[in-house]
Amino acid sequence: MVSMELFQKHYREIVRFDGLLGMKLQVHAPGKITYTLQIREDHLTAPDQCHGGVISAMMDSVLGLTALSLAVSQGNLCSTVEFKMNYISVARPGDIIEGTAEVDYSGSKLITTSGSIKDITSGRLIAKGMGTFMQYPISKKMEALKSASRLAEEEE
Repeated sequence: MVSMELFQKHYREIVRFDGLLGMKLQVHAPGKITYTLQIREDHLTAPDQCHGGVISAMMDSVLGLTALSLAVSQGNLCSTVEFKMNYISVARPGDIIEGTAEVDYSGSKLITTSGSIKDITSGRLIAKGMGTFMQYPISKKMEALKSASRLAEEEE
């Protein structure tokens, strides 16, 4: 079993996208994570509101990392099958928003999660979402990486 501390460390080293947006990840336990984000000028679509794509990207990360942290604790990885969300209110410049989710279902193949993004100061709900993720053994990813490496060596 992979410890959540080790998972968080390696995830930060491998994945760059959430850092690009300025999102900060905290892994608490398998299936329990928190993302925070302070809305900056480069997140805006209008002078007074955050672009929906930023909120969508954050929700995708919140739901996906909730599922992935659980999957990894069971020796699996996962990929997104479906992702839905509702925008409830806008995030404004300077707001610090927080996303959390919970595992609704975990089976041998699928994990479903539901989550929310809220303004930390007011508690105002920004968005709600849900996702479905397919689990697969970590060994499959390792086999694919080895195959790709062999192909690259053969091309040289």
